Amino acid sequence: MAALNTAAIRAMKGKEKISMLTAYDYTSAVLFDRAGVDMLLVGDSLGMVMHGRPDTVSVTLDEMILHTRAVVAGTERAMVVSDLPFMTYERSVDNALKNAARLVQKSGVRAVKLEGPHYEQVKALTAAGIPVVGHIGLTPQRAAEFGGFKVQGRTTEAALDLLEQARRLQDAGCFSIVIECVPSALGEMITEALEIPTIGIGAGPGCDGQVLVMHDMLGLFDRFVPKFVKRFAELGQEFQNVAAEYSREVKNGVFPGPEHCFSMAPEELEKLKK
Repeated sequence: MAALNTAAIRAMKGKEKISMLTAYDYTSAVLFDRAGVDMLLVGDSLGMVMHGRPDTVSVTLDEMILHTRAVVAGTERAMVVSDLPFMTYERSVDNALKNAARLVQKSGVRAVKLEGPHYEQVKALTAAGIPVVGHIGLTPQRAAEFGGFKVQGRTTEAALDLLEQARRLQDAGCFSIVIECVPSALGEMITEALEIPTIGIGAGPGCDGQVLVMHDMLGLFDRFVPKFVKRFAELGQEFQNVAAEYSREVKNGVFPGPEHCFSMAPEELEKLKK
């Protein structure tokens, strides 16, 4: 099965909804890829769901490289995109080029995502042959500026600003844009205004595709659950139940049973006992 690329993703607009999930390791990448998920995002959300941090701003480029390399190794069909973490692209075009190149070269990923209206950085990256996914609305790396994780674009002025950001990111070269935590009507309006696909997360069904954090979708993260999340399973409780059963069997001498053990020839055992 051929791997999806930027042209294939762009061609899905208006024809087929795009499915995207975050992935942070080899195993999840293999399973999501086999399931037919179109895009895998190695999000800097890994700082929270994989490392237990309060936000994404402390995630480093080295950490993104480590997790992204594992996801790329487990993927055959899905297109993998990796986040450029906080302060690896904002300061200058040169900064963005240097860090994106390192992420691409060290991890094997072929596309990156950056948050906010950094048009010159997008132009430079795409000119250098690195495809870019934009990200507007609630941008978690700058949640402190918004007073927390709050819905964006609720006023006419704010909505028009996001619409302008989307258009300019498209013009700068983005092949897709993530729209996070905005009113559904605005998500649909931005989608209709663009020639490139939009991927919504809390932006309503009018977007060209949807993305969720895998831990939210699978019920593995319960520190908080955003309104836009649908928990398709409660695997966190299942994990806990299985681990508790394992522990009980070990303590009660049930595991390992005879079927889990190896034997040796009786004559060899007799020699050993002498």
